[in-house]
Amino acid sequence: MAQFNVVIEKGEDGYLISDVVELPGCHTQARTMDELLKRTKEAISLYLKGAEEIIHEKFIGIQKIEV
Repeated sequence: MAQFNVVIEKGEDGYLISDVVELPGCHTQARTMDELLKRTKEAISLYLKGAEEIIHEKFIGIQKIEV
């Protein structure tokens, strides 16, 4: 079982949006966190079925900086 890093943001329309860091173009949206996680897992599964090669990036993390 593989693990992926997912960035979750809230869109202007109130939807939650997920973007899978290691899989370019793999993203989805939903109204609730539960539905978003379910849809994200589905999106990853579909992506992996059609992928020829997975890019293995060395994801470091996300940092919030106040200026």
